[in-house]
Amino acid sequence: MSGHSKWSTIKHKKAATDAKRGKLFTKLSKEIIVAAKQGGGDPEMNFRLRMAIQIAKDANMPADNIDRAVKKGSGESSDGEVMLEITYEGYGPGGVGIMLETLTDNKNRTVSDIRSTLTRAGGNMAESGAVAWQFEQKGVIVVDVPEEEAEDMALIAIDAGADDFETYDGTLHIYSEPGSLEGIRTTLNQSEAEISSTELSLIPSSTIMLESSKAIQTLRLLDTLEELEDVQKVYSNADFPEDALVTFQAG
Repeated sequence: MSGHSKWSTIKHKKAATDAKRGKLFTKLSKEIIVAAKQGGGDPEMNFRLRMAIQIAKDANMPADNIDRAVKKGSGESSDGEVMLEITYEGYGPGGVGIMLETLTDNKNRTVSDIRSTLTRAGGNMAESGAVAWQFEQKGVIVVDVPEEEAEDMALIAIDAGADDFETYDGTLHIYSEPGSLEGIRTTLNQSEAEISSTELSLIPSSTIMLESSKAIQTLRLLDTLEELEDVQKVYSNADFPEDALVTFQAG
């Protein structure tokens, strides 16, 4: 899982910058809108909406933005826009598998953007199911915690139902079955954990460690895919050497 934790940590750091925050809020709003459309505007009765709102709060999205998105999705303020949820699969440099979750009102635009981005990086689109079998949906909680306290916090999460954990760069990544996610988060909150994010993610069953040049190429590809208008989340089974991570973050 280490590739996931490395990329996840980089994403959260980048999302903290002003330049990235506007795009992040747009993606979070789209998820709230779709969740409210599908299951209604009451978070207590709609798990997906409850999760979407929590993720938005973790990202410090203003409460007014969240309320507007809920109202839009539940029909209180609707513009008739129809959003399609489509998952695409592809391959990147070094043969790594890539999964892309999208929300779009124009499927042709989305496919074109993803295909051209993959092709420019030396990758390609994959048939449905060719990559997906390598991934499993998991709940993921990221906690900011000093290294010396990480194991104690992880044990609290394990006792609350977590399956696994790992640490990276001052963060603790806790993995669970989706149905256990909320209960674990509640327990961690009671333990005064500094939770930076909570989400459902696709976690690879195994990873491919890339050599440095391919790793940097892949990191840039994943970053570019994340920037695409219709792409909500990007996952891969790549793992990255530390020197490649340093080079990528430097520039």
